[in-house]
Amino acid sequence: MENLKKLVGIKAAEYVKSGMTVGLGTGSTAAFFVEELGRRVREEGLNIIGVTTSNVTSQQAASLNIPLKSIDEVDTVDLTVDGADEIDADLNGIKGGGAALLMEKIVATYSKDYIWIVDESKLSETLGNFKVPVEVIPYGSEQLFQKFEAAGYAPTWRMNDEKKLITDMQHYIIDLHIEKIVG
Repeated sequence: MENLKKLVGIKAAEYVKSGMTVGLGTGSTAAFFVEELGRRVREEGLNIIGVTTSNVTSQQAASLNIPLKSIDEVDTVDLTVDGADEIDADLNGIKGGGAALLMEKIVATYSKDYIWIVDESKLSETLGNFKVPVEVIPYGSEQLFQKFEAAGYAPTWRMNDEKKLITDMQHYIIDLHIEKIVG
């Protein structure tokens, strides 16, 4: 499976051309894409600006000498490449398993084009096999959790050891267990 992730990461990097502003996704598959871009910057002189979707990706890209700017420093992102947790036949998807969903959505909003890179394990006939992550600010999060519970979404807090996981944006994640998501 690792080999397939690496292959799709390398293939996606072929769509990146000099002069582009590129959204750099988060997660194990996106890391292969970022690694390949770093190689192209180093060996081919690829001239790009990267806009990252997490602190982890920022660190990886910086270590590969990929020039970076924040989303607030660019007008638009030409192409974003990122992984996904689950995709259906209509290309609807669920993201956020890597706990970077808010930053991923912000970068995606400003992207002209978007490529999801996934292996076959992420494909599903209907969405609902993967929990739906909701990133929430701490203030009012307990109230929101109770609302999700009352709605029958079987919410759980995303945990890091014994504490609520804290995202790069200093938020929490509530995972919703929705068996079948209808578009």
